[in-house]
Amino acid sequence: MQQFQQYIGGTFSDGSARFESRDPATGQVWAMMPEARAKDVEHAVAAARAAFHVAEWSGMTASGRGKLLIRLADLIAENAQTLAQLETRDTGKIIRETSAQIAYVADYYRYYAGLADKIEGAHLPIDKPDMEVWLRREPIGVVAAIVPWNSQLFLSAVKIGPALAAGCTVVLKASEDGPAPMLEFARIFDQAGFPAGVLNVITGFGATCGAVLTSHPQVDHVAFTGGPETARQVVRNSAENLASTSLELGGKSPFIVFEDADIESAVNAQVSGIFAASGQSCVAGSRLIISNTIKDAFLARLKEKAEAIVIGLPDDMATEVGPLCTTGQRDNAVKLIEKSVAAGARIITGGRALDREGIFFPPTIIDCSDAPNAPCLTNEFFGPVLSVLGFDTEQEALDIANDTAFGLASGVFTRDLARAHRMIRGIRAGIVWVNTYRAVSPIVPFGGHGLSGHGREGGLRAALDYTKTKAVWLRTSDDPIPDPFIMR
Repeated sequence: MQQFQQYIGGTFSDGSARFESRDPATGQVWAMMPEARAKDVEHAVAAARAAFHVAEWSGMTASGRGKLLIRLADLIAENAQTLAQLETRDTGKIIRETSAQIAYVADYYRYYAGLADKIEGAHLPIDKPDMEVWLRREPIGVVAAIVPWNSQLFLSAVKIGPALAAGCTVVLKASEDGPAPMLEFARIFDQAGFPAGVLNVITGFGATCGAVLTSHPQVDHVAFTGGPETARQVVRNSAENLASTSLELGGKSPFIVFEDADIESAVNAQVSGIFAASGQSCVAGSRLIISNTIKDAFLARLKEKAEAIVIGLPDDMATEVGPLCTTGQRDNAVKLIEKSVAAGARIITGGRALDREGIFFPPTIIDCSDAPNAPCLTNEFFGPVLSVLGFDTEQEALDIANDTAFGLASGVFTRDLARAHRMIRGIRAGIVWVNTYRAVSPIVPFGGHGLSGHGREGGLRAALDYTKTKAVWLRTSDDPIPDPFIMR
């Protein structure tokens, strides 16, 4: 039984309580986690606030912050395998995915290390001849960063990296579902040489930890990744402290395939887009919108690929789809599929939870051609479930793609360049992948609109979002300021 601790003010400690963490592959308790409650949150925010003002951090040069982030990136790379194994054990995400993703996380910190001394102000061409005016960019303050269990080292990097590059301090709340890799990350961070309190890592439950953190009067910005319902509560909480927010939420992303697409390439991309990470991705291409002229052939090939996927234990390198992280996801999938079938949808493959130890659900494809209002088309599964609709015209494909309250990601597969550009213009989403899917980079902004949230993570703009501008006026005239009560 492994024991984990929280990290506050540069010190590791037990939380106010402890809770069990279960291995999704076996259902067995494998670790005890620290549960942060109100007093722990108070302690963490106070540590972050103190660190924000201490000269060791506030007086550090931007280049100095960059060097610390480089050191952190190197330590992440050195410890990538340990982090990957912990994420696999605690969340059920397969080891071949966690290993690859965490190795790339170090590059995100290197990118933001390079941006630390590129955050510039501006000189304004003011309309007053005896004034010089410029803008300073200064850190926004204490950041509350809240991440879900899936891809949490990546999702925390796109918050911690730009926040520290800008000079902020951070209280990170790891998900209560699978927090082990983030608590281990705190140990790695502790070795990097940052001043105490610059980053604090806690975990706990929504009502007793998350709500206290997001409404705390000393929090200046809330960076949240999760579901729309929790996001609504985060926004309500932020009314207490008037903190700014950035929200990266869910998706019901359209994956559009035209008749002229490279079929094998599109099939492979669709397999990756919905079945990779067991479908537990906010950008999962969960709505296949396909030309009716190739629909049958495409689905036959996709079914063949889906049924050949190796389902197994997440720590086995041969496994291609592992367990879901929580029983709630499995139960939600079962319920939505039953309702969709009742509405007229047809299961092509999968559709039932596997009768085995652990939280396993097979790759599932549902044809909704006779059920355009099936709930599987509008609700996010966060699991390996693909819903399919056919189309006859380009406009019909676009209308189906935009028939969603979400707006995070999308994919378009076609050899017609003009059509690709028309779809890029017409699709309402923060990301459009053309003839590819799920590609990411620290250089490229990531985010959506509607129920997919607001704000962007990644790219230069993300670092600027952790700053506020200060206007500085300097009078250059040596003449006395006139008496304001003498009319001239």
